[in-house]
Amino acid sequence: MGSIIVSTLIRTLVAGTPLLLGTLGEIVTERSGVLNLGVEGMMAIGAMTAFTVTLTTGSPWVGLLAAIAAGTLAAGIHAFVSITLKANQVVSGLALTMLGLGVSGLFGKPFIGRPLPSKLSTLSIPGLADIPVVGRILFSQDPLFYLAVILGILLWILLTRTRWGIEIRSVGENPAAAEVQGISVARIRYLCVLLGGALAGMAGAHLSLVYSKSWTEGLTGGRGWIVIALTIFALWNPLRAFLGAFLFGCIFVLQYLLQPIGVPPNLLAMMPYLATLAVLLAGGLRKDRRRLMAPAKLGEAYTKGER
Repeated sequence: MGSIIVSTLIRTLVAGTPLLLGTLGEIVTERSGVLNLGVEGMMAIGAMTAFTVTLTTGSPWVGLLAAIAAGTLAAGIHAFVSITLKANQVVSGLALTMLGLGVSGLFGKPFIGRPLPSKLSTLSIPGLADIPVVGRILFSQDPLFYLAVILGILLWILLTRTRWGIEIRSVGENPAAAEVQGISVARIRYLCVLLGGALAGMAGAHLSLVYSKSWTEGLTGGRGWIVIALTIFALWNPLRAFLGAFLFGCIFVLQYLLQPIGVPPNLLAMMPYLATLAVLLAGGLRKDRRRLMAPAKLGEAYTKGER
């Protein structure tokens, strides 16, 4: 029984890592006032790019860097459309999702079913990995898990303890006031959207290089939409994102644990998305938007000099 619990927790952290990376990216994006519903597409592009580049070069680290670049480039499209052209952010994000899924499916088709020559292997931290139980769970994970944890802590410090964080939050809350203080609203929003895209690309790379170690069309499996829900669940707080990401990671793992005991597989496949709907419903039932702690100008375009 103990080994089953340890194994479940290890797999939970693996399944939750791409959700954590994606959620951190969406949190910083939305904190600046930009709503990006294209996370699913950026993750798909990141997953496909990481796999194909790794297969071509033989280096998963090159594949990871390529995925980050691809996610950033995809986010740049959304940034240009929604910030520079001031188009509807919901429509732009949905279009980005469709574009990402289409592009990844088209260019990734020749690579379906092909094995990776190398992958991001488990990295055991000397000394800490030898701690009974805890060492196996926390300190014998893949490098992207450690990176996600570090990034989550750094983003929390950035948003809550630094001048840059104040600027990001002020742009999301009151861009006109931020502009009066000499802050470039467009620059802050561009940087935040691009960072969100980089993290989404990294999340996709984790799926193809660590989680599944393969490429198939639809590999993201709706995780980008779960990231949107987790951003709300986390109340735009990077530390709360840890809880949400690994909770949903556990839900994914339970699909495989409950199936052998007779639970219908269709019901199991629905579990993550039922949980997502529950999170969104809980947020939607709050009548006071400020209690939800959403950025005041989330999803609203801003024109320089506007009051």
